[in-house]
Amino acid sequence: MINLVWLVPLIPFIGFIINGLGRNTLSKGVIGFIGSGVIFLSFLISVGIFLELGSDVTKSHEIFLFDWINAGGLKIPLSFLIDPLSSIMLLIITGIGFLIHIYSTGYMHDDAGFGKFFAYLNLFIFFMLLLVLGSNYIVMFIGWEGVGLCSYLLIGFWYTNSSYASAAKKAFVMNRIGDLGFLIAVFLIFTTFGSVEFAKVFPLAANMLPGDGTIALIALCLFIGACGKSAQLPLFTWLPDAMAGPTPVSALIHAATMVTAGIYMIARSNVLFDLAPVVQQLIAIVGLATAVLGAIIALTQTDIKKVLAYSTVSQLGYMFLGLGVGAYTGSFFHVITHAFFKALLFLCAGSVIHAMHHEQDMRHMGGLRKKLPVTFLTMLIGTIAIAGLPPFSGFFSKDEILAHTFEYNKVMWAIGVFTAFLTAFYMFRMIFLTFFGTYRGTHHAEEKIHESPKSMTIPLIVLAILSAIGGILGVPESLGGSHWLSHWLAPVISHHGEAPDHATEYALMAVSVVGVLIAIGIAYAKYVKKNHVPVADEGERSFLAKLSYHKFYIDEVYDALIRKPLDAISIFFYRVFDKKIVDGIVNGLGWGTSEASKGVRLLQSGNVGFYIFMMVAGIISLLLYTYLSL
Repeated sequence: MINLVWLVPLIPFIGFIINGLGRNTLSKGVIGFIGSGVIFLSFLISVGIFLELGSDVTKSHEIFLFDWINAGGLKIPLSFLIDPLSSIMLLIITGIGFLIHIYSTGYMHDDAGFGKFFAYLNLFIFFMLLLVLGSNYIVMFIGWEGVGLCSYLLIGFWYTNSSYASAAKKAFVMNRIGDLGFLIAVFLIFTTFGSVEFAKVFPLAANMLPGDGTIALIALCLFIGACGKSAQLPLFTWLPDAMAGPTPVSALIHAATMVTAGIYMIARSNVLFDLAPVVQQLIAIVGLATAVLGAIIALTQTDIKKVLAYSTVSQLGYMFLGLGVGAYTGSFFHVITHAFFKALLFLCAGSVIHAMHHEQDMRHMGGLRKKLPVTFLTMLIGTIAIAGLPPFSGFFSKDEILAHTFEYNKVMWAIGVFTAFLTAFYMFRMIFLTFFGTYRGTHHAEEKIHESPKSMTIPLIVLAILSAIGGILGVPESLGGSHWLSHWLAPVISHHGEAPDHATEYALMAVSVVGVLIAIGIAYAKYVKKNHVPVADEGERSFLAKLSYHKFYIDEVYDALIRKPLDAISIFFYRVFDKKIVDGIVNGLGWGTSEASKGVRLLQSGNVGFYIFMMVAGIISLLLYTYLSL
C-alpha cells in the first residue's frame, strides 16, 4: 500500500480537473459525489498506508517518482516521504477533509458556484498532501505555495463583494512575506549542505554544534515562513479577515490543515531547530504573545466566526509555544486535537449561520439550543474540548504543552494558564450568547430557524466524537497511559521536551482545570444569570474593551506605518521617476527620432539627378579619405 502513496494526491487532483471542467454541465449531485468521493478514496489509501507503516520496523520509506530538477550539483527528485509524521498528517487532511466535503454539499447547495467551489477544495487537498508528503524542501515549498493560492481563491470565493476580495488579497500578500523567509532558508540549506533532501540535510546538521550561526539563520528564516502560514505575530492579521470565505473553507483551511503547515514544517525540521536555542526561545516568546493577544481580542468579538478566528490564532500560538520549549510531540498532539475540535466549531458556526439565514452577529441570536439541538450539543462538546476540561481531547494536548512550559520557564507557564482561562471564558461566552437566553432577532426570522440537514449534522457528530475521545492518543504516564503518539513519532522526533514529575504534573493539571471552571462560572453568571448582551454603542464600551474589540488597532498601525508610506513612495516614483525620467527618456528618444527624420526626409526628394549628384559626391569623398589616410 505504501508504494501507492502517489495516488493519495493524484486522486483529488483528478477530482479538481473533472469538477473544474464540468462545473457548468454536471449536476450538483454528481459534483458533490465526485468531490467528496475522491477525498474518501485518498483517505482509504491513507488508512492502508498508516496500518502498513505500523507493522513496519523501519517506519520510514522514500517513494521515488522521477527526477524533477537535475542541473549541475542541484538534484531534486519528485519523491514522497512516508514516516510516522506524514502518515498522521495524511489521515488528518483526508479524513477531516472528507467530512468537510460532505458538509459542503449541504452548506453550499444553493450557491451558483457549487462546482467551482468543489474544484477549489479538491485542488487545495492536492497541494496540502504534496506539502506533507514531500521528501525535500522544494516539493514541500511547491505544496506550500499551492495551498496559499487555493486559500486566496477560496477566501475570495464571493469576490463580487469588494471587502471579501480585499481579504483574499490581504491573505495572499501577507503569506508571500512569510514565504520569502522560507525561500531564503531553502537557498541557505542548499548552500550549506549541498542538498535539500531531508535524508541528507538532517544527518549532516546533527553533526554540527548547537548555536552555529548558519543553522540559526536557517531556523530563523524557516520560522518567518511558519509565521506567515500559521498566523503568528506580526503576520497574523490576515486570518481573521479570511473568515470572508464560506464557512467550510474556514474549517478546512483555517482550522485543520493550512494554518498548521508551519507547525508541521518546524516539527519536520526539529533537528535544525534543536541546534538553534536562541531561535527556539524566540519561537516560544512569539507563540505565547500570539496566544495571549488572540485570546484577549476574542473576548469582545460579536461575530461568531471572528471569535473562532481569533481563537485559532491563540491556539496556534499555543502550538508555537510548545515548539519553542522543545515539546514537539505535545505541539503536534495539539495540531491533531485542534483539527478535531476547531473544525467542529467552525462547522457548527456554519450550521448556526445557515439556520439564521447568514446572520453572524451573536447579539441577534440567543435561545437556539432548542431549535438546533444537534448543533448545540456538538458545539458544546467542541467548546469543552478547546477549554481543556478532562477527559476531552483538548485537556491532554494543552496540558502537555503547559507542563513542558512549566519546566522551561515558570513565568511563561503562568501566562499560558491565564490564556487558558481566557479561552474558556470567551468560548463559553459564545455558547451562552448563541444558545441560551431568549431569541434576540425578529419574530419573522425566528419562525424560519431549523436544524441543518443530515449532510451537515452527520459530520458534526463524527467530529464531536473525535473531539471527545481524541485525547487517548496522548494519555500521559501520570494518568496511567503510555502516550501512544510519543512512541509513534519517536523515529522522527527524538527530543520531546522536559516533563515534570507526576506530582508536579497533577498539581499543574489541577490549577488549569480549576482556572477553566472559574472562567466558565464567570461567563455563566454574566451571560446567562444576568443575561448580559454586548453593547452596540461604541461610547458605552470601556477603553480596554474598545482596544480588544478593535483588535488593538493593529491593522490601523500597519496601515499607517507600512501601507501609507509605501503608497506615498510609489506615488513619488510614479510622478517623478516614472513619468519624468523614464517616460522622459523614452519620449525623448521618440521626439529626437521624429525631429531628426524631418530633416533627413528632405534628402529623399525623388529627383534622380540629385541622387546621381550625391552618389558622385560620396565616391569622391571615399577616394579623398583613402588618399589622405595613406
